[in-house]
Amino acid sequence: MTPERIVYMDHSATTATDPAVVDAMIPWMTARYGNPSSVYRLAGESRKAVEEARASVATVLGADPGEIFFTSGGTEADNWAIKGVAFAHQKKGTHIITSAIEHHAVLHTCRYLEQHGFSVTILPVDETGKVRMEDLKAAITDQTILVSIMTANNEIGTIQPVTAIGALCREMGILFHTDAVQAIGTIPMDVRSMNIDLLSLSGHKFYGPKGAGALYIRKGVRVENLLHGGGQEKRKRAGTENVPGIIGLGAAIGLAAERMEEQALRVSTLRDRLLAGILERIPHTRLNGHPSDRLPGNINVSFEFIEGESILLLLDRVGICASTGSACTSGSLEPSHVLRAIGIPAERAHGSLRLTLGAENTGEDVGYVLEHLPGIISRLREMSPLYADFNKRSMDV
Repeated sequence: MTPERIVYMDHSATTATDPAVVDAMIPWMTARYGNPSSVYRLAGESRKAVEEARASVATVLGADPGEIFFTSGGTEADNWAIKGVAFAHQKKGTHIITSAIEHHAVLHTCRYLEQHGFSVTILPVDETGKVRMEDLKAAITDQTILVSIMTANNEIGTIQPVTAIGALCREMGILFHTDAVQAIGTIPMDVRSMNIDLLSLSGHKFYGPKGAGALYIRKGVRVENLLHGGGQEKRKRAGTENVPGIIGLGAAIGLAAERMEEQALRVSTLRDRLLAGILERIPHTRLNGHPSDRLPGNINVSFEFIEGESILLLLDRVGICASTGSACTSGSLEPSHVLRAIGIPAERAHGSLRLTLGAENTGEDVGYVLEHLPGIISRLREMSPLYADFNKRSMDV
């Protein structure tokens, strides 16, 4: 049965490429196909366009264009930042600090480095998903060379005290990297005032193309190359530039910055209306993440007694696209490492739902979700032995 409508509420997983961004990219896939590393006029056009996109990214971050290096996305940028700093500074120290709720692009990279002589401290977070500054201070040693803490979490939306973390790291002479993949284009970022040394971003999170990202590296910071080969990106990142993707990234980040304030207000208003409706209509429901210091479009809730995968399947039948965690791990049967890190028991973590709103969502979309979600949860609980046991215990009391 075809759903009566499609409601997309999984913007933390990916976003639709803005039509204006697509229009900006098309010429660079057809008539203007020159390799920017070549010397003729056609190539020169590509080189100029790449540099204009670099300047756009730099402007939004408060950086210099020479500090922006294009990558294939956030995962590559995270890997490059962490491995690059580790191997470039290992004579100074071999200790890295990160948090328990980082994206796997950070956590798995740190685990890789542990196999190559580095030590990693994984900081706990509080029940809202925030890193405690006292924990960070206590973890720093004379061997610490890098702190990598994400700006905002991809699952629960919690925004970290990045400015305070950056100030501490600068004071201690430690490099600070932040995975800002979920934050860029959604909340303001300024690498100078926030004392950020390295920052990762990905275009498809803010209505740009997939396969295009960037790493900000503050001038003077030594970073080993991740990819070796040609002399692209000032000999720091080998490989023929993805010109259409870079053009799209530059266009998308500019549009996102222009629309950010208005968009954040509109989306957060819809989010609050949706969240209030969920909590009002569905008992035994918990909001996960910080109640206020969270991304404008993020809702993450846990429904007791049921499984998140079943919720997604029934939502899909009525055309609602959502997630039960991060898209990168939705195929896993393990409970979300983020929800476990904030103290959610495994059985409750399994019943989580992430709804992330974006540019195309409307009040009608919110009403449609509230029309269908309570019935889906009720239906699943009727089939749940856990819910039956709960009701029996309640009656016995």
